[in-house]
Amino acid sequence: MSGALAFAEPRSASPAPHVDGQLAYAIGDVHGCYGLFRDLLAKIARDAAMTANGRRPIIIQLGDLIDRGPHSAQVVEAATWLQRRGDIEFQQLMGNHERAMLDFLEQPDGEGWLMFGGGATMRSYGVEPPALDAPATTFIAARDAMLQRMPASHLRSIEHARSMVTLGDYAFVHAGIKPGVALAEQEEDALLWIGEEFTESRAPFEKIVVHGHTIENEARIRPNRIGIDTGAYMSGILTALRIEDGDMRLIQAGKESGHDMPL
Repeated sequence: MSGALAFAEPRSASPAPHVDGQLAYAIGDVHGCYGLFRDLLAKIARDAAMTANGRRPIIIQLGDLIDRGPHSAQVVEAATWLQRRGDIEFQQLMGNHERAMLDFLEQPDGEGWLMFGGGATMRSYGVEPPALDAPATTFIAARDAMLQRMPASHLRSIEHARSMVTLGDYAFVHAGIKPGVALAEQEEDALLWIGEEFTESRAPFEKIVVHGHTIENEARIRPNRIGIDTGAYMSGILTALRIEDGDMRLIQAGKESGHDMPL
């Protein structure tokens, strides 16, 4: 992937969107792809070293660190390590997969989390996931094993993940927002799970919404939203969006990612 990407619809004549003078990076859905996450963070570190100019970079991971890919435990460990660093501000958002995992830990059963990728996360912590038709006691035992194997720092990080971060003219969420509802009144279910009702909307939102969740072959840039889930666990490409006042640039890791791309 190379070359510049343009907005799918013309930009308005209003002032260029801003992030209050900050240097921000949004990272799309990682889904247990530790190698891609590591490589993308290295690219972000190099980019920040050249462009920060004394600013403390802000990194916002848009949720779905876990599931599907093979190394969720390593990915979560990397995220908790980033949260402890003083030279950057790392914000972890809640994804629908993290919420499903927490629901399983609260009420273990064969529905929900284990039906869409949770087994890969269990294996990454050294726990064999039960068959979906296993007795209830088997799910309880697997949950207990997960809680024994998962470091407390990992669970705490996921439990305290935020549903939304706003910065200047941008709102960062996992899946999107419900059109017609104020940002302050959005419910978590929409922020973590919404689909076409959001992605097909051409209505202007209070802020430009930067999101993951909906997989696209390439970053989807529209006047009201920017989607950066490029399906890392399937495509082998993990995408980040660098945002400064009046400027955006894609940074990618993985096959065919090429160099970073101005927008």
